[in-house]
Amino acid sequence: MTELSREIGEIWSRLFDHRPFLSGEIKFMLKEFEEKRGDREVENLFKILENLTDIKDTQVERINKCSKAAIPVLSEKLQQALQLSEEIDLDYLECQKACKQKQAENLAKRQKEWDQFIDDMNFKCQRIDNTFEEKEEELRDLYADLNHKLNITDK
Repeated sequence: MTELSREIGEIWSRLFDHRPFLSGEIKFMLKEFEEKRGDREVENLFKILENLTDIKDTQVERINKCSKAAIPVLSEKLQQALQLSEEIDLDYLECQKACKQKQAENLAKRQKEWDQFIDDMNFKCQRIDNTFEEKEEELRDLYADLNHKLNITDK
């Protein structure tokens, strides 16, 4: 029974106890970083620090001088661009107003032409109706006359 419990304990430790495996992985990672990388990250940080202090000492004044010279020019150019954009906006509004006025004029012209067309069509229809009525009247008179002549000759 003791041997059975010892074997079960060994199986359990192989299945569920990961400490030996993790210990080996941790040692491998430490070895990789220590041997291959060394102090490269620390050296990189020192280089970055040197560059920053150099920039702070030398470049800040140069940037201030350049900005004092360039900002008024930039401001003037921005002002010119703003003025041009306002002029373009005014031109656009004037053009839009002229287009709307032209549209209104064209609409009135088309309405007038349409009204004239309708009047012409009504006049022509009336003329055709009058001509039809005249022809109808002439035919009635003709048939009435013929009917009258037929009645006279029959007697």
